[in-house]
This record gives sequence, structure tokens and C-alpha cells, in this order.
Amino acid sequence: MSFYPTDRIALFIDGANLYSAARALDFDIDYKKLLEEFRQRGVLIRAYYYTAIVEGGDDYSPIRPLVDWLDYNGFTLVTKPAREFTDREGRKRWRGDMDMEIAVDMMEMAAGGADHLVLFSGDGDFRALVEAVQRKGVRVTVVSTVKSQPPMASDDLRRQCDAFVDLADLSGIIGRPRKPAHNPRFLQNDARTPAEAEADDEL
Repeated sequence: MSFYPTDRIALFIDGANLYSAARALDFDIDYKKLLEEFRQRGVLIRAYYYTAIVEGGDDYSPIRPLVDWLDYNGFTLVTKPAREFTDREGRKRWRGDMDMEIAVDMMEMAAGGADHLVLFSGDGDFRALVEAVQRKGVRVTVVSTVKSQPPMASDDLRRQCDAFVDLADLSGIIGRPRKPAHNPRFLQNDARTPAEAEADDEL
């Protein structure tokens, strides 16, 4: 990763997308190490983490412990309720798209004095956003992976950003071996959002 020591850096972590990419590469993200790594790269002014949360029901969301830990350890949490829907097999699922929240915050940071934005997502829908940020004179690094099957990073996004870092190359820096799943209730109904599965694995 290429940063200048005086760079004012902001991180934008699409929680569900990053979890899926790390899971495809068979490791877990150590968020403490992630924060420390980017603090060494420049002046880290903000680290955003975006996730949807399932609310209601049994009044417990397995992502809550992770959200609380991040909130007390240097991350800015952006959350919203996940929307419930039923899939074709009649199973209950949840969906929570955070693209708009990420876009608004990235544009505000680009206008507010940041030099370098780091987007943890391979979603091709962000290509136009990255281009808009670059027009403001701000560099953008994208962190995702093309080493998984299938690749998680859009070709359009990779071409647009100033630098692309494959998550697989960071596994030794910000990763740790995955813990085996231990809560069969969540595995049986497979109803967690990716971020909730991540939080469950963290416990």
C-alpha cells in the first residue's frame, strides 16, 4: 500500500462485503490490527464501519458484541435495521444495503480535507463514487480480493481506483485463522446477515 506519512486517511468498511471476502479467503479480520496498520500509514482521521442489524424477535442480534467493541475501540459505527424478506424456498432472510451511507460519508470526507480514502469493498456500484471522489483531488485505494472463487472485486472498480490491494496479501497483517462455527442454531436456519455471522464467529 502506498501512502505518504502526512496523508489524512479515512477508512470505509462495508462490513458484510469485507466479511464475505475474508471468509472466501478462509481467515477472520482482526480489527485491532487493521486500525493499528493504517495508523502507521499516515494520519488516520476516521474509520467507518457499516452494517445492517436485525432487530426485534428475540431482542438479541449476534452482531451487537462486535458493534459495541468497534464503537469503543476507534471505529465510527454506521448502522440501520435490516429488512426482512422471504426467499423462494420460503425461508426468512434479511437484507441491509449500506451503499448510500458509504457514498454520503465518502463525499463528505473528500470535501472535508481527507487526502486518501480506503474503501473495503469490491462492489462495482462504487465505481462512479470513486470517480467523483477523485475529481476532488482525493486518492482512493480499494481493498477486496480477486484471489477467491469467484473473485469478489469488480473489474470496473479496480480500473477506476488509484490503487487496488488484494485482501489476501493483507491476511498476514490484519488477519487471523478462522474459528470453527460453534452455534448450530444460526447455521441451521442460515438466516444471519454476513456481518452477523462475522460477529457470531468473533464470540
